[in-house]
Amino acid sequence: MPILKTLEAATGWLELGIADEALVELESLPAEARSQRPALELKLAAQMISQSWNSAADTARLLCLQAADEPVFFLRAAFCLHETGDTLAACNWLLRGPKTLFEMAVFHYNLACYLWTLGEATRARSHLNQAITMDKSFLEAAREDRDLVGIDLAH
Repeated sequence: MPILKTLEAATGWLELGIADEALVELESLPAEARSQRPALELKLAAQMISQSWNSAADTARLLCLQAADEPVFFLRAAFCLHETGDTLAACNWLLRGPKTLFEMAVFHYNLACYLWTLGEATRARSHLNQAITMDKSFLEAAREDRDLVGIDLAH
């Protein structure tokens, strides 16, 4: 099957919520095509849906290396690392991303979650306040986030 058709098939499986079949499609690609960004992005999405956090973290970090200016890959890599239980690595990976991350409320929110988990309360509150200042919807998210249990939400 041509590469484009395989990528379309994998996308279709993801749209149906059947991540395992998407991964099977992607594995059928030639090795060179599997290492290209379009295939890696689909693979990451499937791994995250499947909650295969270790594999997803590896895939996301590959994407970060291929597209170091793309903030979303750093957000996803950090999230996957956090889900594996390696919150310190998540924090460090997120901070390695492009400077455009600092302009994104979700960066500050996720960093607050990681810092709070690591016991760095002052820094966590500062980043959470920044996230909420940038996007008020993060206040409600923080109220229900398992990573922020016990943090003061003085907004």
